[in-house]
Amino acid sequence: MKKTVIIGATPNESRYAYLAANMLHQYHYDFVPLGIKQGIVLGKQIFDINSKPAIEHVDTVTMYIGPQHQSEWYAYIISLKPNRVIFNPGTENEEFETLLKQHCIEPIKACTLVMLRTGQF
Repeated sequence: MKKTVIIGATPNESRYAYLAANMLHQYHYDFVPLGIKQGIVLGKQIFDINSKPAIEHVDTVTMYIGPQHQSEWYAYIISLKPNRVIFNPGTENEEFETLLKQHCIEPIKACTLVMLRTGQF
């Protein structure tokens, strides 16, 4: 099963990152929550992104942090070797998208929730 890393994970049920985790769970996708917030998301501990945990076999990274907060994580996200990075609305970042392409990682401007609901994930 495809593993998805959620950048900007939160235990706040009203946030889109939480809704994405919930929907990934409903659709039986394995996910790893990463963020600066501590807590639990659907029984999974949120990993502190500051520790840059090693995560293997990543298919997708889905972004829930704004472009102004992304640059410090460029190298880390690339090191995860995902097949693609989804830039959800409000997270689009031309600079990072260009860098991803240079590392043969597909940048996708889309909404993870819509992709899941429509079978495009």
